[in-house]
Amino acid sequence: MAQYDVVIIGGGPAGYNGAIRAGQLGLSVAVVEKRETLGGTCLNVGCMPSKALLHASEMYELANKDFAKLGIEVTPSLNLPQMMQQKAESVAALTKGVEFLMKKNKVDWIKGMGKIAGPGKVEVTGPDGSVTVLETSNIVVATGSEPSGLPGVVVDNKRIVDSTGALSLPEVPKSLIVIGAGIIGLELGSVWRRLGAEVTVVEFLDRITPGMDAETAKTFQRSLTKQGMAFKLGAKVTGAKASKTGVTLTVEPVAGGEPETLTADYVLLAIGRRPFTDRLGLESVGIVPDKRGFIETDHFRTSAPGVWAIGDAIHGPMLAHKAEEDSVAVIETIAGKYAHVDYNLVPSVVYTYPEVAWVGKTEEQLKEAGVAYKAGKFPFTANSRAKINHETEGFAKVLADAKTDEILGVHIIGPQAGEMIGEYCVAMAFRAASEDIARTVHPHPTRSEAGRQAAMGVEGWTMQA
Repeated sequence: MAQYDVVIIGGGPAGYNGAIRAGQLGLSVAVVEKRETLGGTCLNVGCMPSKALLHASEMYELANKDFAKLGIEVTPSLNLPQMMQQKAESVAALTKGVEFLMKKNKVDWIKGMGKIAGPGKVEVTGPDGSVTVLETSNIVVATGSEPSGLPGVVVDNKRIVDSTGALSLPEVPKSLIVIGAGIIGLELGSVWRRLGAEVTVVEFLDRITPGMDAETAKTFQRSLTKQGMAFKLGAKVTGAKASKTGVTLTVEPVAGGEPETLTADYVLLAIGRRPFTDRLGLESVGIVPDKRGFIETDHFRTSAPGVWAIGDAIHGPMLAHKAEEDSVAVIETIAGKYAHVDYNLVPSVVYTYPEVAWVGKTEEQLKEAGVAYKAGKFPFTANSRAKINHETEGFAKVLADAKTDEILGVHIIGPQAGEMIGEYCVAMAFRAASEDIARTVHPHPTRSEAGRQAAMGVEGWTMQA
């Protein structure tokens, strides 16, 4: 029976980063992963392949629509198999990189399906059916999440697909219906719209991207609509029937009214994700997940001694970078160090065009909490770099405490928003004031100046708009 200081169940961003940190701290560690490759959903069928297709499809659309304005005359044609091939090659390189990091940090990768088999024991069923038992002082559940289902909509990953299936469609659909106007649905819907599909998004709520600042979300929806994406908000999908050539959806208004029938070549179900906490043997140590499948923890400790949980298996933003922070914190705690993750400072990004990124509180949250705040906003139409690059859509908005000027939230919709938000994550971690950003020299001309000008706007001295 192999013995370890730490055994991590799951080889995704939470699992493999935790394993690396454990190795760095001199702990003996094993990662149990059921996939043939490490990296979890994010590297294999999530964050990374979707970004590969988002980038490629954006280049294709730019070549079709914008290159001529720049004096570049081309007539692009789509080679979908090659686009999929370059995606697969990129993913393979990343997963091989993680495998290398396991070896570098002396982490044992145990291939197979892991489950807890009682205190201090993890049972691994290998691909060949063989069973291995690992003994450990600390078990870390880092099993990630899986797409949520919807009654009446059966995913076959042929005509009705989940996020994994949508990354590998065999053709560009003439029509695609996306169920769910969250980040995953809008990103993957954007990919196929750019490549030529007519995309309709059906959303139960009366708005897109729940959790996003409302003003930003409205601007975002206008942009996507202008690009050709159609929206049916406040609509409930009650059934889906797939055939060899398409899908028929039954949709009815949430507020009441006559149902309607929609048809499309493909349907993408993207209504969120749920923790993968089934069949893990949690009952063997007395752990009972809540009704949504989340494991309750206190600083990553579960109710069972020596059992920890992180990432999508616990409450908090279901994001890869949050999972990474959890993993470092839990391993450092196990090693006797102080560790903490501030979930208020976990940024979110939508990698569409324009990108949308935010961190901290929205205006709606501040109003609901009764917090007096000031807002500064700056449009990319007035940003020199954005103008030169013909990417003037969107704005940067900074929210700061009306009394102390501490930055409480930042919301950016525009070019490279995902890269720009990091500056504010650092600033807010140090509890910076908007004036700190406003009086910090930014390089010119850059998009980041929009963030600075928005910070100036908090006290009413924006200079370039």
